[in-house]
Amino acid sequence: MKRQKYTVGSIVEIPINNGEYYCYGQLIGYGECAVFDFRASRPITDFSILDDTRMLFRVCLYRHVIGSGEWLKVGKLPLREEFKTFPDQFIYHDWNQRFFLYKVESGEIIPASKEECRGLERSAVWDSNHVEDRILAHYNNTLCVWQEEEIRIFADD
Repeated sequence: MKRQKYTVGSIVEIPINNGEYYCYGQLIGYGECAVFDFRASRPITDFSILDDTRMLFRVCLYRHVIGSGEWLKVGKLPLREEFKTFPDQFIYHDWNQRFFLYKVESGEIIPASKEECRGLERSAVWDSNHVEDRILAHYNNTLCVWQEEEIRIFADD
């Protein structure tokens, strides 16, 4: 695999289900990748189609996903305004059922209620297979095994 550097603005190609189709993400800083709600049956070369494409989700990636070339950098686009800020994430401690807000830009962690955390991305670092499973679940209209705990903890009491 080709060695690469994490470069903000780079577009990465995400092969799904052994190349059944391809999805794309953009590296946006703090190790995060915004994954677009877009898939193609074969690799694309005109990335301007992503300019107006809805974001499916954004997650923090393990360094090796990009560094090892597991997901290839295939282009570059300017960052959208929505990608220039980093929304809060939540942390949940199962052992005491406590929630916290993680302020990504400042690194601050503060106690929070379940309702304050509802709808936020969980603070975690994702490996390539976890992100690919999440994308696959989205397009198959199924649940992703990696998000089952979130579904459980936010279920109405």
